[in-house]
Amino acid sequence: MARHQTTPETRSVRLLKVGEQVRHVISELLMRQEVHDEVLTAHSVSVTEVRMSPDLRHAAVYVKSLLGADEAEVLQALRTNTAYFQREVAGRLKMKYAAKIKFLPDESFDEAGRIDRLLADPRVARDLGRDDD
Repeated sequence: MARHQTTPETRSVRLLKVGEQVRHVISELLMRQEVHDEVLTAHSVSVTEVRMSPDLRHAAVYVKSLLGADEAEVLQALRTNTAYFQREVAGRLKMKYAAKIKFLPDESFDEAGRIDRLLADPRVARDLGRDDD
């Protein structure tokens, strides 16, 4: 039987709720600068989304460095401190299993910018303005 790709519409409410709770915990840790890392204290990091696996044992955490500054460096610092984040999330959410956290760059803003540039192209604007009715 083929595996279905999960989309936000098909994920369960429970997965979405737990993902949102994990997002809040990680955001709070970063906002209050509880992670003792020079790179993370020097940069503002936004946690845009957390996607949980169906068994709640894995969490894909999508992050974006504000203003896009030093994204690779920030991502490396987050990955270095993954054990701390996992321990804090497990302790604060009191889940049966501590989710393994994987930090990934959020590229949705870049994709949105690319789409805006395409729509601003004069040829596309001309085609969108044409009414064939």
